[in-house]
Amino acid sequence: MSEPFRLSASEAARRIAAGRLTARALVESCLERIARREGEVGAWAHIDADQALAEARACDQSPPRGPLHGVPIGVKDIMNTADMPTGYGSRAYRGHRPGADAACVALARAAGAIVLGKTETTEFAALSPGKTRNPHHPAHTPGGSSSGSAAAVADFMVPLAFGTQTAGSILRPASFCGIVGMKPSFGLIAPAGTKVLAPSLDTVGGFARDVADTALFLAALTDRPELRPAGPAQRPRIGLYRPQPWREAQPETVAALDAAREALARAGATVAERAPFPDFDGLVAAQLAIMNHEAARNLAWERLCRAAEIMPRTAAMLADGMAVSAADYDAARAQAAAARARLGAFFGEFDAMLVPAAPGEAPPLATTGDAVFNRPWTLLHLPCIALPAHRGAAGLPVGVQLVGRSGEDARLLAIALFAEAALAAGR
Repeated sequence: MSEPFRLSASEAARRIAAGRLTARALVESCLERIARREGEVGAWAHIDADQALAEARACDQSPPRGPLHGVPIGVKDIMNTADMPTGYGSRAYRGHRPGADAACVALARAAGAIVLGKTETTEFAALSPGKTRNPHHPAHTPGGSSSGSAAAVADFMVPLAFGTQTAGSILRPASFCGIVGMKPSFGLIAPAGTKVLAPSLDTVGGFARDVADTALFLAALTDRPELRPAGPAQRPRIGLYRPQPWREAQPETVAALDAAREALARAGATVAERAPFPDFDGLVAAQLAIMNHEAARNLAWERLCRAAEIMPRTAAMLADGMAVSAADYDAARAQAAAARARLGAFFGEFDAMLVPAAPGEAPPLATTGDAVFNRPWTLLHLPCIALPAHRGAAGLPVGVQLVGRSGEDARLLAIALFAEAALAAGR
């Protein structure tokens, strides 16, 4: 049998339920992997090995509590945990100990998950990066803001981890790290107890190494078993859409989309180009205006009372947000609402859209990358999933993104199962 840390969450849960694997053995294996690799990757803000092992022993001595029974997970450090520090990636909250778990953390625990620790995040899930490096090449970023979660899952430290997305903080790290990342429909997973950057945009989601695990995680958190597809979608209709900022697509991303289109068509999907859609032009700027305006006000206490402890990039973003007037903010919100009203016309006959997940391979550590290909879909509140698809010239992963219809997360996951198999066959 392979080392337990390499098991998928689904397979680990099956073995634990069948008595063929103990939660303790799985947690010990993950902790050993972390001990070997954390010095290079830097995925974790806090690990509590003793507590995780105690919870694993308790799992082994009790009947299954839920679909994640005995499965270790990582929690992004903008999510409150009552039993671990929560620093939000900021010096302003060093040593902060919340009194309760975030809703998503409590739900994961209720489903049987074992919280291994807190994963690194950019400050307040914004722009200022932490210590995490890309596990495929330590000189490159894992993406942000869910840096540690993506890197930990990609490096087999943990099979599942939470992420959040305000612009591209799940999809982009998944692409850079070569794993699956899903931003579900806005509001599908309760955000209470998560440090919110922009309330009208922030969405809780997660990372896994395959689509089945992603579906398992989301279904467990939402009590929606229908999110676990019975099988891949049959002959899905997929539109290849080249959004307005297409000029930002680097050769690696263009190649990834072309290869994905060919693989999907060979597997039996109907794939066709979706013509330009001018109604969505300008959504990148609208998302940026809304995000910055809301962040500057949502982080008012930090901006006004802890300015000396906030990182320069975060401070600059908040200053930009203060410069977005109420009138400009209202106009951007109206633009977003008008675009959402046109989603039916945008999708037309297609079940999902194939779009870039990131401009290209992961850039060097100085930046977490550009969210230009994620901002519109986050603004539109649509479910999105990134899938590994390609390797660039530097040997780093490049993903593609599937965007589903509003509220059709289950359908998108079934299409993603189809696409995952097609992409694997094409490599």
